[in-house]
Amino acid sequence: MKLAILETGAPPADIVDTYGTYPSMFRTLLGEDAHDYAVYDVAAGQYPEAVEAHRAYIITGSSAGVYEPHGWIDPLKGFLLAAKGRAALVGVCFGHQIMAEAFGGKVIKSPKGWGVGLHRYQVARSHAWMDAAPSIGVPASHQDQVVACPAGAQVVAASAFTPYGMLAYEDQAAISIQLHPEFTPDYARALIESRRGTRYTDDQADAALASYGEADDRARVGSWISAFLARSG
Repeated sequence: MKLAILETGAPPADIVDTYGTYPSMFRTLLGEDAHDYAVYDVAAGQYPEAVEAHRAYIITGSSAGVYEPHGWIDPLKGFLLAAKGRAALVGVCFGHQIMAEAFGGKVIKSPKGWGVGLHRYQVARSHAWMDAAPSIGVPASHQDQVVACPAGAQVVAASAFTPYGMLAYEDQAAISIQLHPEFTPDYARALIESRRGTRYTDDQADAALASYGEADDRARVGSWISAFLARSG
């Protein structure tokens, strides 16, 4: 499949050389040889010449908020609206949020504060591209949250902390998740340490690091994304 990755952010400069970029993390998660990949730095204004240039798009995470006055936010929303029904879409973290905003939902900086560490979502609704797992545990790193679901979306998986944690759209081939299946535990730990004392308190950082002693479901969620893309392409 011709799969494009819309890059909306980058890991911190002090760890990117060790762990790679967000597009490289997705290629590892989904398989280097599984797709014909292309990368577009949409924050720098890069887009394909036409939506139809690729069968599917992944929108990455970012440190930006969808409600912030960055000049590239509205063009990305416009591209997603143009892609509706013409290409499959997969959003992760910021990608999850901007898809929700583009398609009629609402995102805010949550008064609940940071969600960081291994978070577990309960599966609320199963789809053909999923297996029968009752829950998933995947790295989280977010302060913003979807607080109003787009009209065409259903909640697939969620937690009390993140009620709109994973969405599937009924009116198009599109899914999104607030969690980060592309983050390895090592990268997630390094990201926490990079942000200790700035974004996270020591107590928050220590609790998040401790959570990575548990097994995660990154591979499972990666297989869900792969199966969704296969069915959509």
